Amino acid sequence: GAGSSMAAALGGLGLLHGRVRLAAAAAATAFLSRPGRRAPVRGDAASALSSAGRSYGSEAKEEEELRVRYLDDEHKGIVVLGLNRSHAKNALNKNLLKMMSKAVDALKSDKKVRTVIFRSEVPGIFCAAKMHSSEVIFFFFLARATINEMANLPVPTIAAIDGTALGGGLELALACDIRVAASSAKMGLVETKLAIIPGAGGTQRLPRTIGVSLAKELIFSARIVDGEEAKSIGLISHVVEQNETGDAAYRRALALAREFLPQGPVAMRVAKLAINQGMEVDLVTGLAIEEACYAQTIPTKDRIEGLLAFKEKRPPRYKGE
Repeated sequence: GAGSSMAAALGGLGLLHGRVRLAAAAAATAFLSRPGRRAPVRGDAASALSSAGRSYGSEAKEEEELRVRYLDDEHKGIVVLGLNRSHAKNALNKNLLKMMSKAVDALKSDKKVRTVIFRSEVPGIFCAAKMHSSEVIFFFFLARATINEMANLPVPTIAAIDGTALGGGLELALACDIRVAASSAKMGLVETKLAIIPGAGGTQRLPRTIGVSLAKELIFSARIVDGEEAKSIGLISHVVEQNETGDAAYRRALALAREFLPQGPVAMRVAKLAINQGMEVDLVTGLAIEEACYAQTIPTKDRIEGLLAFKEKRPPRYKGE
């Protein structure tokens, strides 16, 4: 049968078996929601989240450089992380990176979170990266670790680019699952102009997003592209005309996130895992990873609810169990 042919295809290839086992274990332990078994949230991470407002219109304190908002009503399940360093054009620094790391740490174990949107609260700027020369190595170690944590969030992530995203700012956006931008937004990995290279994943995530040749061209030239060109080369998924309030990309990201909300939470998490793991391996291994991930959805209460709702012609009421 299919099982024996899969085993034969993988026979003798210990590395492939290892990857499949790792994928299955990750799917089972990290992403499968189990009633009454909520991972602990570190105290500082929990306080980082609770310190911000929990509604769409709520305003956080002025001095907060990272605003965390749990949206309500029809947007319930969407969490917005807003960069808010207006005095420094949202430049990444050690403090902001540590705040982002704490927020991401709390979000990844919160089963009520369905989608995360990264945006800027500062008009015209998404995010940049500047640091003093004495801090370069430590800064990029921290930036790389934080951005990797973001990339590994188990729920869908969307970057809303309403302004300029250069260097580390674009690397942050590349770590998100989906990017949307205003046509007037500016994007680029400009590090070679400073005689360095992208150090927070840019040399790896850009070619995986737009292809090797184009990624080399953009990095070699340090070229900055606008939203229209970014869309044409596949750097972003959606481009929108900027509006008077300067948040057109955020509004588009919000509409996109709402499309994700009705689906089964466990299914969303293992789908992301299957895609991310599968993209890094050959097709045979990828199909085995999919099989392992699919198996995680079978014993869930949500799967039964989905079938029942379909039969009764009503919207499903998923609980992430």
